[in-house]
Amino acid sequence: MPPSIPRAGISALSCLAFAAAFSATAFAEPGLGYEDTPIIPGTQWHVHDGLRPQPRIVTPGATFSDLAPPPSDAVVLFDGKDLSQWESLDGHEPSWKIVDGVLEVVPANGQHHLKTKTRFPDFQLHVEFATPAEVKGDGQYRGNSGILINGMYEVQILDSFNNPTYPDGQAGALYGQTPPLVNASKPPGAWQTYDIAFESPRWDAAGNLVTKAVVTVIQNGILVQNHREFFGSTDGINGIPHKSLGAYHAPHPPEVVIELQEHKNPVRFRNIWIRPIGAYDLPGK
Repeated sequence: MPPSIPRAGISALSCLAFAAAFSATAFAEPGLGYEDTPIIPGTQWHVHDGLRPQPRIVTPGATFSDLAPPPSDAVVLFDGKDLSQWESLDGHEPSWKIVDGVLEVVPANGQHHLKTKTRFPDFQLHVEFATPAEVKGDGQYRGNSGILINGMYEVQILDSFNNPTYPDGQAGALYGQTPPLVNASKPPGAWQTYDIAFESPRWDAAGNLVTKAVVTVIQNGILVQNHREFFGSTDGINGIPHKSLGAYHAPHPPEVVIELQEHKNPVRFRNIWIRPIGAYDLPGK
């Protein structure tokens, strides 16, 4: 509990500052991450900082968009039948397996990701996933996968149910950058949903970054990222060293691929579809 302090003579501002400081220390988890990494821009926290406040836990409703049928303008990326929309990073046939209509990661060396054969502009993506029901490992070694956008921007998948880790690496995080607003994870083995809206970054003709990549993430019906900017590529992928600050390098087109990450854990997926966000005031057909 917080230390006892006299109420007299303390301003409302001081009370707020005290409450914020107490909140940060009360929910910190020493030893979960790193304190010798760069400071994340606009924060006081290091990349993968175990002392960063843990997001509060919110129990999601029983269902939200579970098994949601794709809208009429969606491209179905996986319907339980085949992997015709996917390829491995080297362009070969995927090594992942389909069992009873469910796509399962075949654990390998952490590099056997799947990527879409097609590129998509700003999009709305629906993904359903389940971390292994049998709990093995802890922290980052438990139910780890991710949604990688263009192999550059990662929305983390992790078994974050009673599994503390550094907050910017838990489920729903923009890995290495922004923790989720809350921990909305379901128990191991339960099907969970991500509904993701992504807007690609834009560069001008001279190659100057004009707008950063922006993402909104709803996990199990709960908003966990609210129109949040990526401040660059995720660390640990796309040539960005792990535990370093993400950065934007060469410009890329708005059209991007979607990748499902193989991170040595048998995470499962089902019912994946994507649709373009489009623009306002375009004539209909």
